[in-house]
Amino acid sequence: MELSIQDLTKTYPNGVRALRGISLTIPVGMFGLLGPNGAGKSTLMRTIATLQAPDTGTIRFGALDVLTQKAQLREVLGYLPQEFGLYPNLSPEAILEHFAVLKGLHDRQQRQAQIKGLLEQTNLVAVRKKAVGGFSGGMKQRLGIAIALLGRPRLVIVDEPTAGLDPTERHRFLNLLGEIGDDVVVILSTHIVEDVAELCPNFAIIADGELRYTGQPEAALATLRGKIWRRVTTRAELPALQKELRVISTRLITGRPVVHVYHRSAPGPEFEAVEPSLEDVYFHHMGDAAARSE
Repeated sequence: MELSIQDLTKTYPNGVRALRGISLTIPVGMFGLLGPNGAGKSTLMRTIATLQAPDTGTIRFGALDVLTQKAQLREVLGYLPQEFGLYPNLSPEAILEHFAVLKGLHDRQQRQAQIKGLLEQTNLVAVRKKAVGGFSGGMKQRLGIAIALLGRPRLVIVDEPTAGLDPTERHRFLNLLGEIGDDVVVILSTHIVEDVAELCPNFAIIADGELRYTGQPEAALATLRGKIWRRVTTRAELPALQKELRVISTRLITGRPVVHVYHRSAPGPEFEAVEPSLEDVYFHHMGDAAARSE
């Protein structure tokens, strides 16, 4: 069962064009949706989750028409939004019990068995009776995904799930996501390239409400192989390099700027060829987006 999106557009009353003709096919497994803040990712996720309507376009999940069969879609949907609230005085057990009933799990024995399994899966058994008001950000995110997985959904959407997490909690959460993506469509919406590189066999890049790239990471890397060049430079030389060459990224290493340049051959003797990363792919396509908007 795949998710098919065709020609989706959305313009808000203030004139912001959040989606501009998005067409995308998302297969079973982990799918990464990469883009900066304000790219339109959350608008697309909310639209898929039936929380808002597009101006034009269609969305189908298998045989379901998402835009006209909202109730049926919600029965098979698990959604972890970028921001969500939890009752601080309640425990994970009580919160999961509450949401399980809302999701239609009326058989008490089945409900409790599923809650027990999700607490184990999200490593929250030891704190299952503690108030969530004292939980860390990572613990709250793990409880959020447990809520999303109630009812064994076929489509799971997670929006910016690792933003703000420390490295330990981030890896724990990514490992958890990786466990659920085998026979379910899981959409990971994020601006963190490493999250997609670690988890997703398929991904897309969105910028300014438009789709910039979709495919598999290895295929994307192959298009840049032999065309990414690295040079350690100085702050004084950096503006001239940025004017003369297509610098796709700059970072400081031990206080000195290190640039990655897209060029079909060596731009000069000071440059060394490097194996491209998914970050290079991302910045390459984001640079294309910026150039087209000028």
